[in-house]
Amino acid sequence: MSASTSHREAEVSLSEPLLTAEDAAALLRVRTSWVYEATRTGRLPHLKVGRHLRFLRSDLEAWLREQREPGRVA
Repeated sequence: MSASTSHREAEVSLSEPLLTAEDAAALLRVRTSWVYEATRTGRLPHLKVGRHLRFLRSDLEAWLREQREPGRVA
């Protein structure tokens, strides 16, 4: 892996709009402060564009699927 490639091999398509932290918070129905905390601790997938955090809806949707807990059978 060269210095110009990241440790993450997934490609990012710019055909998908980049979301701000505020956009991500609205999509997830959480506070913006939670989004910042979750990115700081590495729990929420994000991109850094310079010093700005950006999010892909597809990443957030995939992350949500991973968070789903199975329901209990009564």
